[in-house]
Amino acid sequence: METTETAMTLDTILADTRKHMKASLETLRKELATVRTGRANASILDSIHVEYYGSTMPLNQIAGVSVPESAMLVITPFDKSAIKAIETAILKSELGLNPANAGTVIRLPIPALTEERRKELTKVVGRMGEEIKTAVRNVRRDANEDIKKLEKDKAASLSEDAAKKALEQIQKLTDEFIMEVEETLKNEDAEILKV
Repeated sequence: METTETAMTLDTILADTRKHMKASLETLRKELATVRTGRANASILDSIHVEYYGSTMPLNQIAGVSVPESAMLVITPFDKSAIKAIETAILKSELGLNPANAGTVIRLPIPALTEERRKELTKVVGRMGEEIKTAVRNVRRDANEDIKKLEKDKAASLSEDAAKKALEQIQKLTDEFIMEVEETLKNEDAEILKV
């Protein structure tokens, strides 16, 4: 018979497993938001850091970014003197975008992607997805180890059946999150390949 303490420990392991797998999925979604798909999306600038008054700051802390049309971003610095530094940071980035300094704002046209670049991006997205699937599987491995430790702990008095059931629940969680990762990747690929 399981004690309440053991059940709480099992519940804690399952809750932590779900939390860590969900965090991995959220990481994937954030990373995918920075992939340039040919449509204007302010989050592609999340990786841009600007040299500003002797320190490096994320672009979104020194400027507002708007999307006035599907192929254009407009960056409005909070301090107009930062406009040149923002322009330089965008040019130095690996985004391959050419900012147009309009004096008080920077217009950032998002060129259409070539077929070759689209295929390249789907490979990048696929690699991101594989990294997240690995992270989810690592969470599963850690949870399984925790269950096995709990089963061996005489004080916990976790039955073999309860341990087996917990391992099955962890596998079910893993399958759910892997499926969600694959669905997210499928949607991203469709977005990238859309002409």
